Amino acid sequence: MTTANSSLNIPFNEAQQAWLGGFFAGMHSHILQSAGSGDAANARSISIIYGSQTGNSESVAHDAAQAAKAHGLNPTILSMDEIEVAAFINIEYLLIITSTYGEGDMPDNAQMLWDNISADDSIDLSNMQYSVLALGDTSYDLFCQAGIDWDLILEKLGAKRLYERIDCDVDFDAAAENWISNTIPLMADGTANITIDSSSTTQPAKFGRKNPFPGTLVANRLLSSPDSSKEIRHYEISITGSELSYEAGDALNVVPVNCPELVSDIIKAIGCTGDEDEPVSGELMPLTQALAEHFEIKLPSKGLLDEIAKRSGDQELNNLLNAGDKDKLASYLWGRDTLDLLLQFPEMQFSAAEFLALLKPLQHRAYSISSSGKANPDTVHLTISSVRYNSHDREHKGVCSTYLADLADENTAVRCFFSPNKVFRVPENDDLPMIMVGPGTGIAPFRAFLQEREFRKAKGLNWLFFGDRNEATDFIYRDEIEAMQNNNVLSKLDLAFSRDQEEKIYVQDRMLEKGAELFALLELGGYFFVCGDAYRMAKDVDKALHDVIAVQGKLSEEQATEYVNQMKKDKRYVRDVY
Repeated sequence: MTTANSSLNIPFNEAQQAWLGGFFAGMHSHILQSAGSGDAANARSISIIYGSQTGNSESVAHDAAQAAKAHGLNPTILSMDEIEVAAFINIEYLLIITSTYGEGDMPDNAQMLWDNISADDSIDLSNMQYSVLALGDTSYDLFCQAGIDWDLILEKLGAKRLYERIDCDVDFDAAAENWISNTIPLMADGTANITIDSSSTTQPAKFGRKNPFPGTLVANRLLSSPDSSKEIRHYEISITGSELSYEAGDALNVVPVNCPELVSDIIKAIGCTGDEDEPVSGELMPLTQALAEHFEIKLPSKGLLDEIAKRSGDQELNNLLNAGDKDKLASYLWGRDTLDLLLQFPEMQFSAAEFLALLKPLQHRAYSISSSGKANPDTVHLTISSVRYNSHDREHKGVCSTYLADLADENTAVRCFFSPNKVFRVPENDDLPMIMVGPGTGIAPFRAFLQEREFRKAKGLNWLFFGDRNEATDFIYRDEIEAMQNNNVLSKLDLAFSRDQEEKIYVQDRMLEKGAELFALLELGGYFFVCGDAYRMAKDVDKALHDVIAVQGKLSEEQATEYVNQMKKDKRYVRDVY
């Protein structure tokens, strides 16, 4: 899943907050019972609640629960949208693990609980003891803001902070393990019958985030027309022999390799040869290999940016950093990458060790899977837009999208692992309607959903809203979609190609046009799914959904909001946005 500026096609953050896998595969239950051999009746209950957009926080929550069980505690894991305010207020021992979404926002599953708790100053949490683990990305200005907000509101409402909040960057393993190892013993203090039962420990999967599977790229074909302004590709990766499985709605995380030309140009720009041996994760390797396989070299880290400003003495850059004007700094950096900044100040050089110390670890990228695991158990399909643009007199390329498009082939070990999304799922009831809004590459999971419905011979109505810029060049999967219509798998299709007429038309416009029918299906218990751009499309679709419900249901704005919130609680309005 990649984010790009819609007018310039310039990536500002190519899914650095990727959908990550859990440390312990196979832990599918939200409610964990105490597994110690001591007296369960005397075990202290603790609540571990998580706010997660992509799965990171849920993964850490399961790790914390494992540690809690080993200390004789009785942990309960809940998503923030699974707990009512009344139950939350009565929690005595609480661990909150939350990511931050977008620019300082709460994850989708945390928003309603946050709104209810933060809006009521009369809530008394004086009987609660808590600690917060915040997951974030220092590439964003409001780093770990959701975790900070939870920490402050709990303190304000009288809760006792048992252990100081820890704020984690994208490489969160060590910090999260440190937080768990410090908070769990404090939660267990005074608990009777503390017993560690090693037999209860869940065994890690053979392949996962810490040990990605070396998949084989067996298909790479262009979906969009050669005349399109975009380059959208379909990939199929073989997972034969992995013993891994996935569900429609999950994500595949791909570990990329940096562009060799970019690596070479950066080495030249800093005045090195590439042969310099440097230690990386306990292994000595040449600088060329380190930059290609282990470090983020596309987007400059804040540490690198500060050092470039310091060494160059550039007044404009230093003024921007010192002034703290985030908008002006973002405008300055828009379209610039690490190499652009190095080339801007050619007299500035770094030793290999100095340069590596200023970089962040290379992160995997997460992509919504566009196939059903039931229909395609041995391969996983992806639908990805290749990021390419010209800026500052250079051709720029997205890290992972062009790794797959240009570098990987049938002889390449494409390192990958799955991230389950337990909420973004085809309805269990095969008779219920399913409404899917997925323009552009947002169609990916809905291709998977339709394959799943076909495999299950589901009778429920399937309605897809799809669109892009131009029908002639951007109607991806057209043959498949038309075949699904002919086979009655896809019951309804509404298209919105924005640039095929003078007045632009988008998927949200089609929703409003079909408002009466859409609302009727929601009243029948229909599910409403959205996938794609979070910053514009998803917000516009959300507004259109509220408007449809208000107009067709003859409801006030407040009543329409309550209707939508109930859909979210029932897991009938679910988004996969990025």
